[in-house]
Amino acid sequence: MEPVTIALAKGRLAEQTMELLEAVGIDCAQVRSPGRKLVFSEPTGRFRFILVKPSDVPTYVDHGVADIGVAGKDTLMEENRPLYELLDLGFGRCRLCIAGFPEGKRRAVTDANFRVATKYPNIAREYYGAKGQTIEIIKLNGSVELGPLVGLSDVILDVVESGGTLRANGLEIQETVVQDVSARMVVNCVSLKTKGERIRWLIDSVAQELIRRREAERA
Repeated sequence: MEPVTIALAKGRLAEQTMELLEAVGIDCAQVRSPGRKLVFSEPTGRFRFILVKPSDVPTYVDHGVADIGVAGKDTLMEENRPLYELLDLGFGRCRLCIAGFPEGKRRAVTDANFRVATKYPNIAREYYGAKGQTIEIIKLNGSVELGPLVGLSDVILDVVESGGTLRANGLEIQETVVQDVSARMVVNCVSLKTKGERIRWLIDSVAQELIRRREAERA
């Protein structure tokens, strides 16, 4: 029987996902000591794991290399691939915001060559396009807050958790693009048919574990 392959985003997202999977009886011990390996088998042979860059999770699931993946809602929106989004896992919560200098230190978005620095060019293009505004998008992969500070951009579009980094650099939130960004479990459309029983078992088990945790928090 071919295993169900789960794409795990390297880093904290993988750690939190593995905690959930272990809680429902899936052995993730190999993945917790990966060394240089990227592909791991669960002892029962029911599941397999691949460790990938967070932004690549939707690509692996879309192409059927992975049957299931866990990625942030921001990543899924940016990639916009035809996947089934079946569970909100609730962790990694943040907002997707426009941020820049306070009023009086900023240019109007209607000015010529208004520039937006972001890791999310597709989201930025769609967001401003829906408002009928023309912008220049500057794609950055890290330290996006630096854009306005050095004059590379007028604003940034990025995920915001506490806002501490923005405040430390004299920036503030101007608009909220998406209020609720969190980790989501997505499934390949074909896999849901060909491996449906095991995938549904996993989805149902994780969903029950999330309910149990929420009830425990309220108690």
